[in-house]
Amino acid sequence: MEAGGQPAAAHVSVILPVHNAEAWLDECLRSVLQQDFEDSMELSVFNDASKDKSMTIIEKWKVKLEDSGILVVIGGHDSPSPRGVGYSKNQAIAQSSGSYLCFLDSDDAMMPQRVRLQHEAAVRHPTSPDCRCEKPPFTSDRVSGSWIIGCQVRREPPNSTERYTRWINQLASDQLLTQVFTSHGPTVVMPTWFCSRAWFSHVGPFDEGGQGVPEDLLFFYSHLRKGGGVVRVDQSLLIYRYHPKAATHSVLETTIWTHRVRFLEERALPHWAAFTIWNAGRQGRRLYRSLTAESRRKVVAFCDVDENKIKKGFYSYEDSEERPKPRVPILHFRAARPPFVICVKLAARFVVAGYTQQITDMDPRWQNSEENKPHRHPCRSLTLS
Repeated sequence: MEAGGQPAAAHVSVILPVHNAEAWLDECLRSVLQQDFEDSMELSVFNDASKDKSMTIIEKWKVKLEDSGILVVIGGHDSPSPRGVGYSKNQAIAQSSGSYLCFLDSDDAMMPQRVRLQHEAAVRHPTSPDCRCEKPPFTSDRVSGSWIIGCQVRREPPNSTERYTRWINQLASDQLLTQVFTSHGPTVVMPTWFCSRAWFSHVGPFDEGGQGVPEDLLFFYSHLRKGGGVVRVDQSLLIYRYHPKAATHSVLETTIWTHRVRFLEERALPHWAAFTIWNAGRQGRRLYRSLTAESRRKVVAFCDVDENKIKKGFYSYEDSEERPKPRVPILHFRAARPPFVICVKLAARFVVAGYTQQITDMDPRWQNSEENKPHRHPCRSLTLS
């Protein structure tokens, strides 16, 4: 206890927003109790207008947790409607005291070593690294503690979102930055985040727009804008549950797409005088149409492997208000030049090694040619999948 009878600030606060989570809360809170972290820890719960038995379960576990030395702080409201995940996380953080924040969703569960291992990683990474790109779309201001620490996950049920789970767990360390434009969102998923309170205060808070707002993606982009780094503990430290009621299902694909394209235009395209869109099909054309007029003028070509698309010779943007309407050449990949924005669906065993490798891993027509061996062009290609 501090002088005056107030409890001392915890070293780590576990941040737990809750809304109608009675089906998972016992397992979730048990995982907090089972942490092997030896420094001080608290659990900060914010109940976002739950109408089920969530609060009863929380009060039951409060006694068990505090008996084991884990302080429990409970806040919330009982309005007719929830305020949303962003609001709930902000409130849980505001009422907490820890120097570090460990985020947890109420439908997930932590492995016993999660807090300890992520805290150790945070201590080893006091400042963000300089980007190793030729023309970095991200730069570091070297702010102390400027990292988001993630981890690998174990998906439940095991066969759900197999491709996404592989992506989460198998990205190389440099890809945690270079693959931030993909449709999967943050390269370390939100329920695995661990960061310093000082850095959260520098970047945050979360967007409080409520249902349909990708508050984690928006925070992640702000984190990168401010020079933040990303690192992953390569152990499975979280049971990451998939179910129809998950909040992520309320976010429309078109919403994510719009944010991704704007971020691409803000962080990458200004460094390029011209670029090629790799994919003359639907996704490539969609990207072209989604760009601002200024960015579209930088597109010098589409490239593809499909001879039928290449034979068309060019793509005409019929909806353009420009006169004459833009006509963008469609080239065979051998005739195309970097930098590229690659618009593809990620394959089952997709590993980014350079712009050619990204395609040869997916299309057997490309795999036997000697000239299609992987070539490395650091930060000369970005994947928008």
